[in-house]
Amino acid sequence: QVQLQESGPGLVKPSQTLSLTCTVSGGSITTNYGYWNWIRQPPGKGLEWIGYITYSGSTDYNPSLKNRTSLSRDTSKNQFTLQLSSVTPEDTAVYYCAAGGREYGTSWYDYWGQGTQVTVSS
Repeated sequence: QVQLQESGPGLVKPSQTLSLTCTVSGGSITTNYGYWNWIRQPPGKGLEWIGYITYSGSTDYNPSLKNRTSLSRDTSKNQFTLQLSSVTPEDTAVYYCAAGGREYGTSWYDYWGQGTQVTVSS
């Protein structure tokens, strides 16, 4: 059973960089599920896919966030990390990491972290 746990600061100031880490247990980010995702849900809105990093280290991002987003991984710790720069209050959301796959342009998510609230405020 793959388990994911998000960690990081719950409060970030505007214009700073939001940094979150997802720690994976019960499976390896290099050999098990191929796509390791970050997804967020702003208050009162639906889920928004941010990006993924694959088992091989390839990345892809939501075009609307691409210029501010960077995903990386630490295979020795079985973790992957989200960095979102130049944040504004509109980036306030619950941030989730999720494991799944992708085929023929369709993504699915089998395992989710519990989510972590991030508030952007001065």
